[in-house]
Amino acid sequence: MNFQENLAALDLEYLWHPCSQMQEHQNFPVIPIKKAQGIYLYDFNDNAYMDLISSWWVNLFGHNNAYISQQLKNQIDNLEHVLLASFSHKPIITLSQRLCQLTHMDKCFYADNGSSCIEIALKMSYHAHFLKNQTSRKKLFLSLSNSYHGETLGALSAGDVKLYKDTYTPLLLKNLTTPVPKNDNEIESSLNALKRLLDKHHEEICAFIAEPLLQCAGNMHIYSAKYLKQAVLLCKQKNIHIIFDEIATGFGRTGSMFAYEQCEIEPDFLCLSKGISGGYLPLSTLLTHNEIYNQFYAPYEENKAFLHSHSYTGNALACACANATLDIFEKENVIEKNKALSGFIFNALQNALKPLIEQQVVSNLRHLGMVFAFEVFIQTKERLSLAVFKKALTKGLLLRPLSNTIYLMPPYIITHEEINKAIVGLVEILDGLKKG
Repeated sequence: MNFQENLAALDLEYLWHPCSQMQEHQNFPVIPIKKAQGIYLYDFNDNAYMDLISSWWVNLFGHNNAYISQQLKNQIDNLEHVLLASFSHKPIITLSQRLCQLTHMDKCFYADNGSSCIEIALKMSYHAHFLKNQTSRKKLFLSLSNSYHGETLGALSAGDVKLYKDTYTPLLLKNLTTPVPKNDNEIESSLNALKRLLDKHHEEICAFIAEPLLQCAGNMHIYSAKYLKQAVLLCKQKNIHIIFDEIATGFGRTGSMFAYEQCEIEPDFLCLSKGISGGYLPLSTLLTHNEIYNQFYAPYEENKAFLHSHSYTGNALACACANATLDIFEKENVIEKNKALSGFIFNALQNALKPLIEQQVVSNLRHLGMVFAFEVFIQTKERLSLAVFKKALTKGLLLRPLSNTIYLMPPYIITHEEINKAIVGLVEILDGLKKG
Protein backbone atom coordinates (compact mmCIF):
# COMPACT_ATOMS: atom_id res chain seq x y z
CA MET A 1 0.00 0.00 0.00
CA ASN A 2 1.58 3.30 -1.08
CA PHE A 3 1.19 6.63 0.72
CA GLN A 4 -1.82 7.70 -1.36
CA GLU A 5 -3.60 4.39 -0.74
CA ASN A 6 -2.83 4.55 2.97
CA LEU A 7 -4.30 8.04 3.25
CA ALA A 8 -7.42 6.93 1.38
CA ALA A 9 -7.83 3.99 3.77
CA LEU A 10 -7.48 6.25 6.81
CA ASP A 11 -9.96 8.65 5.26
CA LEU A 12 -12.50 5.86 4.82
CA GLU A 13 -12.03 4.83 8.44
CA TYR A 14 -12.48 8.27 10.01
CA LEU A 15 -14.27 10.64 7.59
CA TRP A 16 -17.89 10.99 6.54
CA HIS A 17 -17.90 13.02 3.33
CA PRO A 18 -20.61 15.51 2.30
CA CYS A 19 -23.15 14.75 -0.39
CA SER A 20 -21.77 11.22 -0.75
CA GLN A 21 -22.89 7.60 -0.38
CA MET A 22 -19.92 6.32 1.58
CA GLN A 23 -20.50 2.70 0.63
CA GLU A 24 -19.42 3.54 -2.93
CA HIS A 25 -15.98 4.50 -1.65
CA GLN A 26 -15.28 0.97 -0.43
CA ASN A 27 -14.44 0.02 -4.01
CA PHE A 28 -13.75 3.51 -5.34
CA PRO A 29 -11.43 5.27 -2.89
CA VAL A 30 -11.51 9.00 -2.30
CA ILE A 31 -8.59 10.93 -3.78
CA PRO A 32 -6.41 12.78 -1.24
CA ILE A 33 -5.04 15.96 -2.80
CA LYS A 34 -1.48 17.00 -1.99
CA LYS A 35 -1.34 20.41 -3.64
CA ALA A 36 -3.03 22.59 -6.23
CA GLN A 37 -1.91 25.20 -8.72
CA GLY A 38 -3.97 27.16 -11.21
CA ILE A 39 -6.77 24.95 -12.50
CA TYR A 40 -5.01 21.72 -11.46
CA LEU A 41 -5.30 19.51 -8.38
CA TYR A 42 -2.46 17.05 -7.70
CA ASP A 43 -2.73 13.84 -5.70
CA PHE A 44 0.11 12.15 -3.80
CA ASN A 45 0.99 10.06 -6.86
CA ASP A 46 1.44 13.33 -8.82
CA ASN A 47 -1.63 12.71 -10.97
CA ALA A 48 -3.13 16.02 -12.14
CA TYR A 49 -6.86 16.75 -12.31
CA MET A 50 -8.27 19.76 -14.13
CA ASP A 51 -10.74 21.42 -11.74
CA LEU A 52 -13.59 22.08 -14.18
CA ILE A 53 -16.15 22.76 -11.44
CA SER A 54 -14.06 25.22 -9.39
CA SER A 55 -14.17 22.91 -6.35
CA TRP A 56 -17.94 23.25 -5.94
CA TRP A 57 -18.17 26.62 -7.66
CA VAL A 58 -15.94 28.60 -5.29
CA ASN A 59 -12.64 29.10 -7.09
CA LEU A 60 -12.42 32.11 -9.41
CA PHE A 61 -8.76 32.82 -10.11
CA GLY A 62 -7.10 29.46 -9.71
CA HIS A 63 -5.72 27.47 -6.81
CA ASN A 64 -2.76 28.95 -4.97
CA ASN A 65 -3.24 32.29 -6.68
CA ALA A 66 -0.07 34.26 -6.00
CA TYR A 67 -1.79 37.55 -5.15
CA ILE A 68 -4.53 36.15 -2.92
CA SER A 69 -2.04 33.87 -1.15
CA GLN A 70 0.26 36.82 -0.43
CA GLN A 71 -2.58 38.93 0.97
CA LEU A 72 -3.59 36.01 3.18
CA LYS A 73 -0.01 35.63 4.45
CA ASN A 74 0.17 39.36 5.16
CA GLN A 75 -3.02 39.21 7.19
CA ILE A 76 -2.14 36.10 9.19
CA ASP A 77 0.93 37.88 10.58
CA ASN A 78 -1.32 40.55 12.10
CA LEU A 79 -4.75 39.20 13.03
CA GLU A 80 -6.31 35.81 12.40
CA HIS A 81 -9.73 36.37 14.03
CA VAL A 82 -11.61 38.49 16.51
CA LEU A 83 -15.24 38.36 17.61
CA LEU A 84 -17.38 40.74 15.60
CA ALA A 85 -19.64 41.76 18.49
CA SER A 86 -18.41 45.19 19.66
CA PHE A 87 -15.12 44.66 17.79
CA SER A 88 -14.14 45.03 14.17
CA HIS A 89 -11.08 44.96 11.93
CA LYS A 90 -9.77 46.72 8.85
CA PRO A 91 -10.33 43.90 6.30
CA ILE A 92 -14.03 43.63 7.09
CA ILE A 93 -14.59 47.38 7.14
CA THR A 94 -12.86 47.74 3.77
CA LEU A 95 -14.74 44.77 2.33
CA SER A 96 -18.11 46.03 3.55
CA GLN A 97 -17.55 49.45 2.01
CA ARG A 98 -16.54 47.89 -1.31
CA LEU A 99 -19.47 45.47 -1.42
CA CYS A 100 -21.97 48.21 -0.60
CA GLN A 101 -20.54 50.40 -3.34
CA LEU A 102 -20.64 47.53 -5.84
CA THR A 103 -24.25 46.60 -5.09
CA HIS A 104 -25.68 50.04 -4.21
CA MET A 105 -26.80 48.58 -0.89
CA ASP A 106 -26.13 49.94 2.59
CA LYS A 107 -25.21 47.33 5.19
CA CYS A 108 -23.43 43.95 5.39
CA PHE A 109 -24.21 41.20 7.91
CA TYR A 110 -21.68 38.35 7.88
CA ALA A 111 -21.65 34.58 8.30
CA ASP A 112 -19.32 31.86 7.05
CA ASN A 113 -21.30 29.79 4.52
CA GLY A 114 -24.15 30.07 2.08
CA SER A 115 -26.82 28.21 4.04
CA SER A 116 -26.20 30.37 7.10
CA CYS A 117 -26.52 33.46 4.95
CA ILE A 118 -29.90 32.27 3.68
CA GLU A 119 -31.03 31.60 7.26
CA ILE A 120 -30.08 35.17 8.18
CA ALA A 121 -32.05 36.56 5.25
CA LEU A 122 -35.16 34.55 6.15
CA LYS A 123 -34.98 35.55 9.81
CA MET A 124 -34.25 39.19 9.08
CA SER A 125 -37.13 39.46 6.61
CA TYR A 126 -39.60 37.96 9.07
CA HIS A 127 -38.25 40.08 11.92
CA ALA A 128 -38.46 43.29 9.88
CA HIS A 129 -42.10 42.64 9.01
CA PHE A 130 -42.79 41.83 12.67
CA LEU A 131 -41.20 45.06 13.88
CA LYS A 132 -43.22 47.05 11.37
CA ASN A 133 -46.50 45.42 12.33
CA GLN A 134 -46.51 43.03 15.27
CA THR A 135 -49.88 41.64 14.24
CA SER A 136 -48.52 40.78 10.78
CA ARG A 137 -49.47 37.38 9.41
CA LYS A 138 -46.34 37.31 7.25
CA LYS A 139 -44.58 34.05 8.08
CA LEU A 140 -44.31 32.22 4.73
CA PHE A 141 -41.60 32.34 2.09
CA LEU A 142 -42.20 32.05 -1.62
CA SER A 143 -39.65 30.35 -3.85
CA LEU A 144 -39.40 29.08 -7.41
CA SER A 145 -39.90 25.47 -8.37
CA ASN A 146 -36.60 23.63 -8.93
CA SER A 147 -34.80 26.05 -6.60
CA TYR A 148 -32.06 25.25 -4.09
CA HIS A 149 -30.96 27.47 -1.22
CA GLY A 150 -28.90 25.25 1.07
CA GLU A 151 -29.01 22.32 3.48
CA THR A 152 -29.89 23.82 6.87
CA LEU A 153 -33.55 23.44 7.80
CA GLY A 154 -34.70 26.97 7.01
CA ALA A 155 -32.79 27.08 3.74
CA LEU A 156 -34.01 23.60 2.83
CA SER A 157 -37.57 24.70 3.53
CA ALA A 158 -37.18 27.48 0.97
CA GLY A 159 -35.86 25.16 -1.74
CA ASP A 160 -37.55 22.69 -4.06
CA VAL A 161 -35.00 20.03 -5.08
CA LYS A 162 -36.60 16.83 -3.82
CA LEU A 163 -33.34 14.86 -3.70
CA TYR A 164 -32.18 16.98 -0.77
CA LYS A 165 -35.53 17.86 0.76
CA ASP A 166 -37.92 14.90 0.82
CA THR A 167 -36.41 12.97 3.75
CA TYR A 168 -36.67 15.98 6.05
CA THR A 169 -40.13 17.18 5.01
CA PRO A 170 -41.69 16.57 8.47
CA LEU A 171 -39.11 18.94 9.99
CA LEU A 172 -39.43 21.76 7.47
CA LEU A 173 -41.27 25.07 7.58
CA LYS A 174 -44.36 25.39 5.44
CA ASN A 175 -43.66 27.55 2.41
CA LEU A 176 -45.04 28.32 -1.04
CA THR A 177 -43.66 27.51 -4.49
CA THR A 178 -44.43 29.11 -7.84
CA PRO A 179 -43.43 27.58 -11.19
CA VAL A 180 -40.20 28.74 -12.81
CA PRO A 181 -40.56 29.00 -16.61
CA LYS A 182 -38.81 26.12 -18.35
CA ASN A 183 -38.42 28.29 -21.45
CA ASP A 184 -39.55 31.65 -22.82
CA ASN A 185 -42.84 30.15 -24.00
CA GLU A 186 -43.80 29.61 -20.36
CA ILE A 187 -43.12 33.14 -19.11
CA GLU A 188 -46.73 34.31 -19.37
CA SER A 189 -48.23 31.18 -17.82
CA SER A 190 -45.68 31.26 -14.98
CA LEU A 191 -46.46 34.91 -14.25
CA ASN A 192 -50.19 34.16 -14.27
CA ALA A 193 -49.63 31.35 -11.78
CA LEU A 194 -47.68 33.77 -9.57
CA LYS A 195 -50.47 36.36 -9.77
CA ARG A 196 -53.04 33.79 -8.63
CA LEU A 197 -50.84 32.72 -5.74
CA LEU A 198 -50.20 36.31 -4.65
CA ASP A 199 -53.90 37.17 -4.80
CA LYS A 200 -54.55 34.33 -2.36
CA HIS A 201 -51.53 34.48 -0.04
CA HIS A 202 -49.84 37.91 -0.27
CA GLU A 203 -50.75 38.88 3.29
CA GLU A 204 -48.92 35.78 4.58
CA ILE A 205 -45.73 36.03 2.50
CA CYS A 206 -42.60 37.57 4.06
CA ALA A 207 -40.32 37.32 1.07
CA PHE A 208 -39.82 35.95 -2.41
CA ILE A 209 -36.45 34.17 -2.63
CA ALA A 210 -34.79 33.32 -5.94
CA GLU A 211 -31.47 32.44 -7.51
CA PRO A 212 -31.37 35.07 -10.27
CA LEU A 213 -31.33 33.59 -13.80
CA LEU A 214 -29.54 30.34 -12.93
CA GLN A 215 -30.69 27.48 -10.70
CA CYS A 216 -27.37 25.76 -10.17
CA ALA A 217 -28.29 22.70 -8.11
CA GLY A 218 -31.50 22.51 -10.14
CA ASN A 219 -29.53 20.97 -13.03
CA MET A 220 -28.13 24.33 -14.13
CA HIS A 221 -31.51 25.58 -15.35
CA ILE A 222 -31.27 29.01 -16.99
CA TYR A 223 -34.45 31.09 -16.97
CA SER A 224 -35.60 34.44 -18.28
CA ALA A 225 -34.53 37.82 -16.88
CA LYS A 226 -37.83 39.17 -18.21
CA TYR A 227 -39.75 36.71 -16.04
CA LEU A 228 -37.74 37.50 -12.92
CA LYS A 229 -38.13 41.24 -13.33
CA GLN A 230 -41.91 40.95 -13.66
CA ALA A 231 -42.12 38.49 -10.77
CA VAL A 232 -40.21 40.87 -8.51
CA LEU A 233 -42.42 43.81 -9.47
CA LEU A 234 -45.54 41.79 -8.67
CA CYS A 235 -44.15 40.86 -5.25
CA LYS A 236 -43.07 44.40 -4.44
CA GLN A 237 -46.60 45.62 -5.17
CA LYS A 238 -47.78 43.29 -2.40
CA ASN A 239 -45.24 44.45 0.24
CA ILE A 240 -43.20 41.26 -0.11
CA HIS A 241 -39.44 41.42 0.43
CA ILE A 242 -37.09 40.24 -2.33
CA ILE A 243 -34.19 37.93 -1.39
CA PHE A 244 -31.69 37.17 -4.12
CA ASP A 245 -29.54 34.13 -3.51
CA GLU A 246 -26.34 34.92 -5.42
CA ILE A 247 -24.23 32.50 -3.42
CA ALA A 248 -23.28 30.62 -6.58
CA THR A 249 -24.11 33.20 -9.26
CA GLY A 250 -22.28 36.19 -7.81
CA PHE A 251 -18.84 37.56 -8.65
CA GLY A 252 -18.91 37.33 -12.41
CA ARG A 253 -20.12 33.77 -12.85
CA THR A 254 -23.15 34.65 -15.02
CA GLY A 255 -21.44 37.29 -17.17
CA SER A 256 -22.09 40.31 -14.96
CA MET A 257 -20.68 40.98 -11.50
CA PHE A 258 -24.01 39.90 -10.05
CA ALA A 259 -26.74 38.11 -11.98
CA TYR A 260 -29.51 40.43 -10.80
CA GLU A 261 -27.88 43.31 -12.69
CA GLN A 262 -29.11 41.68 -15.91
CA CYS A 263 -32.70 42.06 -14.67
CA GLU A 264 -32.45 45.80 -13.92
CA ILE A 265 -33.96 45.30 -10.47
CA GLU A 266 -32.61 45.42 -6.92
CA PRO A 267 -33.39 43.10 -4.01
CA ASP A 268 -34.11 43.95 -0.39
CA PHE A 269 -31.62 41.27 0.64
CA LEU A 270 -28.63 39.92 -1.29
CA CYS A 271 -26.85 36.71 -0.23
CA LEU A 272 -23.21 36.27 -1.29
CA SER A 273 -20.69 33.50 -0.63
CA LYS A 274 -18.64 30.91 -2.59
CA GLY A 275 -16.53 33.07 -4.93
CA ILE A 276 -16.40 35.97 -2.48
CA SER A 277 -13.04 34.79 -1.08
CA GLY A 278 -11.71 33.50 -4.38
CA GLY A 279 -12.22 29.95 -3.15
CA TYR A 280 -9.79 30.27 -0.24
CA LEU A 281 -11.78 30.42 2.99
CA PRO A 282 -15.42 30.18 4.13
CA LEU A 283 -17.21 33.53 4.11
CA SER A 284 -20.68 34.82 3.36
CA THR A 285 -22.49 38.10 3.72
CA LEU A 286 -26.03 39.35 3.55
CA LEU A 287 -26.43 42.85 2.15
CA THR A 288 -29.50 44.96 2.78
CA HIS A 289 -30.70 48.57 2.78
CA ASN A 290 -30.97 51.15 5.55
CA GLU A 291 -34.75 50.89 5.28
CA ILE A 292 -34.43 47.40 6.79
CA TYR A 293 -31.52 48.25 9.12
CA ASN A 294 -33.31 51.22 10.67
CA GLN A 295 -36.23 49.06 11.80
CA PHE A 296 -33.84 47.28 14.19
CA TYR A 297 -32.07 50.47 15.31
CA ALA A 298 -33.46 51.37 18.75
CA PRO A 299 -32.65 51.40 22.48
CA TYR A 300 -31.76 47.89 23.64
CA GLU A 301 -34.71 47.85 26.05
CA GLU A 302 -37.12 47.91 23.11
CA ASN A 303 -35.94 44.39 22.20
CA LYS A 304 -35.50 45.18 18.50
CA ALA A 305 -31.90 44.01 18.06
CA PHE A 306 -31.18 41.28 15.52
CA LEU A 307 -29.55 38.79 17.91
CA HIS A 308 -28.07 36.39 15.39
CA SER A 309 -24.42 35.39 15.37
CA HIS A 310 -21.84 32.78 14.33
CA SER A 311 -18.49 32.26 16.06
CA TYR A 312 -16.37 32.85 12.96
CA THR A 313 -18.53 35.61 11.50
CA GLY A 314 -16.45 38.01 9.42
CA ASN A 315 -13.17 36.16 9.90
CA ALA A 316 -10.25 38.49 9.20
CA LEU A 317 -8.34 35.98 7.06
CA ALA A 318 -11.37 35.29 4.88
CA CYS A 319 -12.04 39.02 4.51
CA ALA A 320 -8.43 39.61 3.44
CA CYS A 321 -8.92 36.99 0.72
CA ALA A 322 -12.19 38.63 -0.31
CA ASN A 323 -10.52 42.03 -0.64
CA ALA A 324 -7.77 40.45 -2.72
CA THR A 325 -10.42 38.87 -4.93
CA LEU A 326 -12.07 42.25 -5.50
CA ASP A 327 -8.65 43.75 -6.24
CA ILE A 328 -8.22 41.25 -9.08
CA PHE A 329 -11.64 42.12 -10.49
CA GLU A 330 -10.70 45.80 -10.48
CA LYS A 331 -7.17 45.46 -11.86
CA GLU A 332 -7.69 42.80 -14.53
CA ASN A 333 -10.98 43.77 -16.21
CA VAL A 334 -12.30 40.29 -15.42
CA ILE A 335 -15.91 40.73 -16.54
CA GLU A 336 -14.93 41.88 -20.04
CA LYS A 337 -12.27 39.19 -20.39
CA ASN A 338 -14.77 36.54 -19.35
CA LYS A 339 -17.15 37.58 -22.13
CA ALA A 340 -14.56 36.63 -24.73
CA LEU A 341 -13.52 33.49 -22.85
CA SER A 342 -17.08 32.25 -22.37
CA GLY A 343 -17.78 32.76 -26.07
CA PHE A 344 -14.73 30.70 -26.98
CA ILE A 345 -15.70 27.88 -24.60
CA PHE A 346 -19.29 27.73 -25.83
CA ASN A 347 -18.23 27.67 -29.49
CA ALA A 348 -15.73 24.91 -28.74
CA LEU A 349 -18.44 22.87 -27.00
CA GLN A 350 -20.89 23.42 -29.86
CA ASN A 351 -18.38 22.17 -32.42
CA ALA A 352 -17.18 19.20 -30.37
CA LEU A 353 -20.63 18.02 -29.30
CA LYS A 354 -22.35 18.51 -32.65
CA PRO A 355 -22.13 14.81 -33.68
CA LEU A 356 -23.51 13.71 -30.29
CA ILE A 357 -26.30 16.26 -30.53
CA GLU A 358 -27.20 14.94 -33.98
CA GLN A 359 -27.25 11.42 -32.53
CA GLN A 360 -29.57 12.68 -29.74
CA VAL A 361 -27.05 11.59 -27.11
CA VAL A 362 -26.60 15.20 -25.99
CA SER A 363 -29.25 17.92 -25.84
CA ASN A 364 -29.94 21.43 -24.57
CA LEU A 365 -26.38 22.74 -24.71
CA ARG A 366 -26.54 26.12 -23.00
CA HIS A 367 -24.46 28.68 -21.19
CA LEU A 368 -24.75 31.80 -19.07
CA GLY A 369 -21.48 33.61 -18.60
CA MET A 370 -18.91 31.12 -17.33
CA VAL A 371 -21.43 28.32 -16.74
CA PHE A 372 -21.92 25.66 -19.42
CA ALA A 373 -24.27 22.68 -19.29
CA PHE A 374 -26.01 20.00 -21.34
CA GLU A 375 -28.03 16.84 -20.81
CA VAL A 376 -26.75 13.36 -21.67
CA PHE A 377 -28.91 10.37 -22.62
CA ILE A 378 -26.82 7.21 -22.36
CA GLN A 379 -27.74 3.96 -20.63
CA THR A 380 -24.97 2.92 -18.22
CA LYS A 381 -24.63 0.01 -15.79
CA GLU A 382 -24.14 2.37 -12.85
CA ARG A 383 -25.85 5.72 -12.62
CA LEU A 384 -24.66 8.10 -15.31
CA SER A 385 -23.31 10.79 -13.00
CA LEU A 386 -21.01 8.31 -11.23
CA ALA A 387 -19.90 6.73 -14.50
CA VAL A 388 -18.95 10.14 -15.93
CA PHE A 389 -17.18 11.14 -12.71
CA LYS A 390 -15.05 7.98 -12.71
CA LYS A 391 -14.21 8.14 -16.42
CA ALA A 392 -13.34 11.82 -16.14
CA LEU A 393 -10.77 11.14 -13.44
CA THR A 394 -8.97 8.72 -15.75
CA LYS A 395 -8.72 11.61 -18.24
CA GLY A 396 -7.41 13.98 -15.58
CA LEU A 397 -10.69 15.89 -15.36
CA LEU A 398 -12.81 16.74 -12.32
CA LEU A 399 -16.46 16.64 -13.36
CA ARG A 400 -19.36 16.09 -10.98
CA PRO A 401 -22.60 15.82 -13.00
CA LEU A 402 -26.00 16.66 -11.56
CA SER A 403 -28.02 13.56 -12.47
CA ASN A 404 -27.74 13.46 -16.28
CA THR A 405 -26.63 17.10 -16.54
CA ILE A 406 -22.95 17.61 -17.24
CA TYR A 407 -21.73 21.11 -16.50
CA LEU A 408 -18.49 23.07 -16.66
CA MET A 409 -17.89 25.92 -14.24
CA PRO A 410 -14.13 26.43 -14.49
CA PRO A 411 -11.93 29.06 -12.83
CA TYR A 412 -11.73 32.23 -14.90
CA ILE A 413 -8.02 31.71 -15.58
CA ILE A 414 -8.52 28.60 -17.72
CA THR A 415 -6.73 28.91 -21.07
CA HIS A 416 -7.92 28.07 -24.58
CA GLU A 417 -5.46 25.19 -24.68
CA GLU A 418 -6.76 23.79 -21.39
CA ILE A 419 -10.36 24.09 -22.54
CA ASN A 420 -9.62 22.31 -25.80
CA LYS A 421 -7.87 19.52 -23.89
CA ALA A 422 -10.80 19.19 -21.49
CA ILE A 423 -13.37 19.06 -24.28
CA VAL A 424 -11.41 16.37 -26.15
CA GLY A 425 -11.44 14.31 -22.95
CA LEU A 426 -15.13 14.97 -22.41
CA VAL A 427 -16.07 13.77 -25.89
CA GLU A 428 -13.92 10.66 -25.45
CA ILE A 429 -15.76 9.90 -22.20
CA LEU A 430 -19.18 10.21 -23.83
CA ASP A 431 -18.13 8.18 -26.87
CA GLY A 432 -16.78 5.47 -24.58
CA LEU A 433 -19.94 5.32 -22.47
CA LYS A 434 -22.09 5.26 -25.59
CA LYS A 435 -20.25 2.17 -26.84
CA GLY A 436 -20.82 0.46 -23.48
